[in-house]
Amino acid sequence: MKNRTLIAVEQQIAAMGCEVYEIGLFKPHTPDSDPREPEMLPRTWDRATLLKSVPWLRYQNSQGRNIYIRPNGEHHLSMVDDLTADAIERMKTEGYTPALVVETSPGNFQAWLNHGQVLPQRLSTLAARALAEKFGGDKGAADWRHFGRLAGFTNRKEKYRDERGTFPYVHLTERSLGEQFARRTELLGIVAALIDVKSAAGVSAPNDSRLCGPLLTIEDFRARSEYGGDGNRIDLAYSIYALARGGTIDAIATAIKSRDLSKKGIESRQNDYTTRTIAKAERIISRR
Repeated sequence: MKNRTLIAVEQQIAAMGCEVYEIGLFKPHTPDSDPREPEMLPRTWDRATLLKSVPWLRYQNSQGRNIYIRPNGEHHLSMVDDLTADAIERMKTEGYTPALVVETSPGNFQAWLNHGQVLPQRLSTLAARALAEKFGGDKGAADWRHFGRLAGFTNRKEKYRDERGTFPYVHLTERSLGEQFARRTELLGIVAALIDVKSAAGVSAPNDSRLCGPLLTIEDFRARSEYGGDGNRIDLAYSIYALARGGTIDAIATAIKSRDLSKKGIESRQNDYTTRTIAKAERIISRR
């Protein structure tokens, strides 16, 4: 019969959906520590090796090491740390349902969200930061390679030791098999557009608050693979970019309408769509 730690590990890595993982076994140095013992023991394992290693991980956990996990290499996930239960519920209500949720200590959660595509490092980090900012997570822990806790082991932080000398277990509270959050294309479109804005800002002339350099066209955005040919995502991304570069609303609207918008309905509905897209881009820029 499987023990609960093995079951929890199996469930978590199935929900994360990666082939290879990096495992971190962390034990901070104290005045009584053996100076020859490293604080972090790193391991890189495929799924099968990880599952075979659970007994060894349990032993290391019992000796004071915290057990962490992250995907190996670039991946399709964003981890948001230090969330409340209310924040998790708001995620689900607003179209950001996590692929898995881990309760790392009583009332404190980490959420892993599945973008449905492998993200390059810069985009992955900015997506994690955007999610942390939106839902009140730890922005300092938001980057493409941050470790999350592995369920089934105890959280060995001293502040969580109870009067009996025991530590709380890390629980997998919610999970799915490959579920992608509904608003992933919108989020990635916004983040990719902000990368373009920041890149343009890097070539700004001194003492000039407006961005300079050649303005990318909407066709440049349509040709980019990161937008996946999604017209709505491209329109929003281009609107953010063009507004930040000083583009006029009329010029941006004309650019959006250069593609076939007949699926939006009659001309008035097409105009409404264009207006809403540009207004949303203005709101996003105003929050930056």
